[in-house]
Amino acid sequence: MRQAFEAWAQRDGHIVRRREDKPEEYLVYETQRRWLIWQAALAHGQKTAGEAASKAEPQPQKMQADEATVRNRVLNEVLDAFSELDDNAGVEGIVKVIQNLKKKHRAQAEEKV
Repeated sequence: MRQAFEAWAQRDGHIVRRREDKPEEYLVYETQRRWLIWQAALAHGQKTAGEAASKAEPQPQKMQADEATVRNRVLNEVLDAFSELDDNAGVEGIVKVIQNLKKKHRAQAEEKV
C-alpha cells in the first residue's frame, strides 16, 4: 500500500523522503497529511466494499461494476470531507474528519437495520 501511495505522490510532485528518526513518517508535512488521507480512504472503502460484497452474490461483471460505483462514491465522500478541512487543522483535523466519517458510516448502517 505504501509503495502505491509513494508512486502516486511522486507523480503528483510530492517529496516522499521519510524522517530518519521516525521512518514511518514523511519528512514533508503535506506528504504525511496525504498519506493519512490515503489510509483513511482505503480503510473507509474496504468497509463499504465489504458490505456491498456481503449482499446477494451478483454475476462477476455486475459485481465489478458495483465495486467501481462503491469506490467512486467512497472516494467522492472522502474528498468532500477533507475539502472542508482548513490548512491549519493539522493532524488533529485529519483525525476529526476520519472520526466523522466513521460516525456517519455507523449511522447509515444503523438506519439500514
